[in-house]
Amino acid sequence: MAALVTAAVGGCAEPERLPSEPTIPPSASSDHPHITREDAASPQAEQLELDGGLPSDHVHGVAVNPADGLVYLATHDGLFRYGAGGPEPVGPVVDLMGFTVAGPDHFYASGHPGPGVDLPQPLGLAESRDGGLTWTPVSRGGESDFHALTASAAGVLGFDGFALRATGDGLTWTEVETAPGTPFAMAASPTGSAVLITSASGVYRSQDGGSSWARPAAPLLQFVAFADENVAVGVTPHGEVSRSEDAGATWTRTAQLGEPAMAVAATRRADGSIHVVMVTANGLLASDDGGVTFAPLLAAS
Repeated sequence: MAALVTAAVGGCAEPERLPSEPTIPPSASSDHPHITREDAASPQAEQLELDGGLPSDHVHGVAVNPADGLVYLATHDGLFRYGAGGPEPVGPVVDLMGFTVAGPDHFYASGHPGPGVDLPQPLGLAESRDGGLTWTPVSRGGESDFHALTASAAGVLGFDGFALRATGDGLTWTEVETAPGTPFAMAASPTGSAVLITSASGVYRSQDGGSSWARPAAPLLQFVAFADENVAVGVTPHGEVSRSEDAGATWTRTAQLGEPAMAVAATRRADGSIHVVMVTANGLLASDDGGVTFAPLLAAS
């Protein structure tokens, strides 16, 4: 499997808040209707596209697809792919509360189907093998809404508000009874041996796929992502970026975004550089030097 690019996501049914955490827009609920593709020409949809260049005001995750090297944005209004001209909708309108890339064009997601979309409510675990064009229910449909989701060669980890659950085949789940506290976001290394969880009480790290946990010397990170087996990137609620070279054991501050982030993705490119993408209310920022300097995504190399 190609190197995993994890997408750390936030929740919509208001997960446990980090201290001084900035407000993250909630997602789909009974009093927050979906905007469908048919509404794309409406003033509301046009305003969403103008606000920071984001295609939706509720962004839940970001990742890079190894198949095309493009950034994919998981939102309340579905999945969007960022090409040279900006965001383009991909597939049906699904409120993608949890989203992660497991390989080329291979995605996992959870959340809520939009109006007229024939998928379980809540979605449980759904899989796409065509880059998000179609989604197939795999398991726990109607049972779990995974707000935090990450995948690796070892399988999938998901937190649905009640328990941290793990599956190796997507069908049979076991509860990770050693899981610390309430995960806000999480990321797994490509092999799944290292797992990082962010929470209101700090960062937790596992070196054995979640069997045991420890508290590393880490800042109060809100979102995290692995670029490869050792390099991880995280961001605090106030936009301070840090990088780890030892799978989350120690961290070094690399940058200050100047604004809160909604999601983060990281990947190691073929030339060895670490590519980082941060989603903020003002748009997408990209870094080609491992999170030291950032520029608007479409202006970055």
